[in-house]
Amino acid sequence: MAERSLVNENLVTVGRITAVYGVRGWVKVHSYTEPMENILDFSGWWLQAPGAGGQESWQPLEIDAGKRHGKGLVVHIKGVDDRDIAATFCQRDIAVAGSEMPQLEDGEYYWHQLQGLQVISQFEGREYRFGEVVRLMETGANDVMVVRGGEDGRERLIPYLPGEFITKVDLETGVIFVDWDPEF
Repeated sequence: MAERSLVNENLVTVGRITAVYGVRGWVKVHSYTEPMENILDFSGWWLQAPGAGGQESWQPLEIDAGKRHGKGLVVHIKGVDDRDIAATFCQRDIAVAGSEMPQLEDGEYYWHQLQGLQVISQFEGREYRFGEVVRLMETGANDVMVVRGGEDGRERLIPYLPGEFITKVDLETGVIFVDWDPEF
């Protein structure tokens, strides 16, 4: 498998190979897509290179079969029919080219587009800088942004509810405007 550095490519992490499954080269995949089977629709998988160090390095990865199994997914890596070889692919992220991601409707965003954006609250006529979105979480009821830094250095959990707490997302300026009490 040829290794290739994709520093300038727009890769989006869509899952992770977690463990081997069986003895014939199958591996378990934890998918970040919704529904989880959508990860199988992407044609060009990239696997995080082992020991990539500080610089992200990725390898092309070919899958020749994949299916739902129990509460998760299993895939077969093309040309790998041995459990020990399959184990070398485990605990590594899976990415796809951003250009493969389906187009969204206006006002909809992928999580990777929101991560790293600055969050500013315009609460009761005053502006508060809360820091940046470090990650998002699913809670069941709604998604939640984890925001760190800002004027007071606190971590905040802000529900991602457009029209209620999220007043505007501006990808060009890198800012999410929220209506959120700075005391929370």
